[in-house]
Amino acid sequence: MGKLVTPLSYEDLSGPLIFLAGPIQGAPAWHGDAIAILRAGSGVHIASPARSDSTGGAYPEDVYKEQVAWEHYHLERAANDGILLFWLAREFRHQCDRAYAQTTRFELGEAVTLHRWRDTRVVVGIEQGFSNARYLRTTISRKAPSIPLCSTLQQTCETALKLLG
Repeated sequence: MGKLVTPLSYEDLSGPLIFLAGPIQGAPAWHGDAIAILRAGSGVHIASPARSDSTGGAYPEDVYKEQVAWEHYHLERAANDGILLFWLAREFRHQCDRAYAQTTRFELGEAVTLHRWRDTRVVVGIEQGFSNARYLRTTISRKAPSIPLCSTLQQTCETALKLLG
């Protein structure tokens, strides 16, 4: 069985890694469902940036920098050997001081670019009701037509596993 890697753990892994990218703050708790689907279908390694603490992302500066470094490391690891799986869940709880999915949208732009330049494997699932979904679907389809676009978390996870073979 593959390993589940969570912050701030670094594992010596051999074989592909699926990085679960998508909103955390203000989003429903979708990571557990994705992990269950992926584990049922394979022995793949999974990196999930969702933390078990309940700070809502209000970390001291040193913890914040460690979290970002952990994410960057595992995003790059999955980009080199694995898949970047994006689940764009609709907003569950609005936070007035933070644009919803702001980090995810940046990471998605990077992933599309990596796909275009290096053929990095990317799968994008967009839940009905995710803000600006129409633009994202149109742009990804036009600029990176070989990136699968899915509508459910189940379909997104299954597509990622199929891409791994």
